[in-house]
Amino acid sequence: MPTVAALTYYPIKGCAGVSVSSMDVTPAGPVHDRTFMVVSAEDGLFRSQRRTPALAVVRPALETDGSKLTLSASGREDLVVDVLLDGPRRTVDVHGVWQGDGVDQGTDAAAWLSDLVGERVRLVRVPPDHDRMLDERHGPVTFTDSTALHLIAQASLDDLNARILEAGAEPVPMARFRPNVVVTGVAAYGEDDVRAIEAGALRMRWVKPDVRCKVTMVDQETGERAGPEPLRTLATYRREPEGGVSFGIKLRVASPGPIAVGDELSWSADR
Repeated sequence: MPTVAALTYYPIKGCAGVSVSSMDVTPAGPVHDRTFMVVSAEDGLFRSQRRTPALAVVRPALETDGSKLTLSASGREDLVVDVLLDGPRRTVDVHGVWQGDGVDQGTDAAAWLSDLVGERVRLVRVPPDHDRMLDERHGPVTFTDSTALHLIAQASLDDLNARILEAGAEPVPMARFRPNVVVTGVAAYGEDDVRAIEAGALRMRWVKPDVRCKVTMVDQETGERAGPEPLRTLATYRREPEGGVSFGIKLRVASPGPIAVGDELSWSADR
């Protein structure tokens, strides 16, 4: 029986995740997931670990009601920010395919992050009137790349790491792939075939394979590039017809609801 083994949300896109035992999932994804984003102070382009791997060491923590955000990193003094739900806005850009508004979170957050990453950046939050959707198939999203949820089967990582070990390299942790949901009780890559997943009132639908980038080669503890794994091994057996290599799946939310570690999932291959 497919069972939820771990749940994680990522308050700031590109920064460390927060592991939880349960979470509420809205039409746009887990509450507070990727509702903040670090952008260039010059042009509003978002910063991710692709270009700025040091973001991995930022450990954000949000009050349950979302009113305060704490920024932490090893060797640095924590910064507590009063979250601005609305206020001064900046035009922001995600992958050059979406431009919209972000609510600027002030000079203290900007200075703390700029000092950490070594360039002038700002921290923004989705505004109250945020309304972003690639299309109906992908569903509404926050600042995430394209879909509301990412899911991986634990057995898939186990198989990948066995292959990496065979190649004489070190295994990688699940954190390299930054999933929201990890499941057990599913064969390796069994998530590839699922099309509908239910956990009580929560209903999720498959959108596409999760094509992986060089973020997976960033050490999530040090914020340093540590390639070539896992992309080197994935390239030997997980190539996608349209290019790139995939690992895990991307989901949209068909019906919102709660999900918790230990939940047994209804798992269907029906399209």
